[in-house]
Amino acid sequence: MSKFKKILIAFSFLLLVFSLVSLARIYLQDYAEQRQMKELAEIREIGGGAGAPSSFIAKAKSQVMLPEFQELYRRNPDLVGWLKVDGTRIDYPIMQNRQDSEYYLDHDFDKKKNKNGLPFLDAHNQINGSDILLIHAHHMKNGAMFADLMKYKQESYYKEHATFQFSTLYEKEEYEIVAVILSKVYRKTDDVFKYYQIEGVSTSDEFDLYTQNIQKLALYDTGVTARYGDKLVVLSTCEYSTTDGRLAVVARKRT
Repeated sequence: MSKFKKILIAFSFLLLVFSLVSLARIYLQDYAEQRQMKELAEIREIGGGAGAPSSFIAKAKSQVMLPEFQELYRRNPDLVGWLKVDGTRIDYPIMQNRQDSEYYLDHDFDKKKNKNGLPFLDAHNQINGSDILLIHAHHMKNGAMFADLMKYKQESYYKEHATFQFSTLYEKEEYEIVAVILSKVYRKTDDVFKYYQIEGVSTSDEFDLYTQNIQKLALYDTGVTARYGDKLVVLSTCEYSTTDGRLAVVARKRT
């Protein structure tokens, strides 16, 4: 066997080993993420904080934190709520780190590095003070985070999953979907509607203009409309059919 063939075989073997190690690392990280999410969901479901001291009170409204979130909040006070879409993998805590708005792009609930990250609230939002809550999360190829939102491209899927649950730490809430849109991240100088620019939406006219532009981008008609005074949640993730593409699910709080 020639020296060249030996080198080629050795290189191929090393490449194979590297690939297997990389796949194993991805699998283990995905397994750890699913295990952690299951653990957090179980803590929430059993109301792990029942009977906790009265220090868990919102200063502004003197609201008592819901029992299911008290233990989770002790573990990580960046927790601001919980999102669950029935029939999907989306059953996640919603986070917000005030010091670093993009912290949860690559950190898990215990603040360890993780490429999946966690869904997080936009930096321009206050969980109890914003009429439009924008929640970001990755679209992971392994199906994690907001990957299941891609199914909403199909109207038939929407009809079977027209609502979802989003709870703050103090109130359980249900939302009905207003529209599913495809858009992208534009340059700052582009004179075009940017659904993610929520900081400038405060008056009745601004809210109406925002929802009208959302309807223009809608993939199909849900028959649900939003009016000034409604609380909206916008679930936003990457969409790969175009450069810097985004898919967003816009929903209004049921009253």
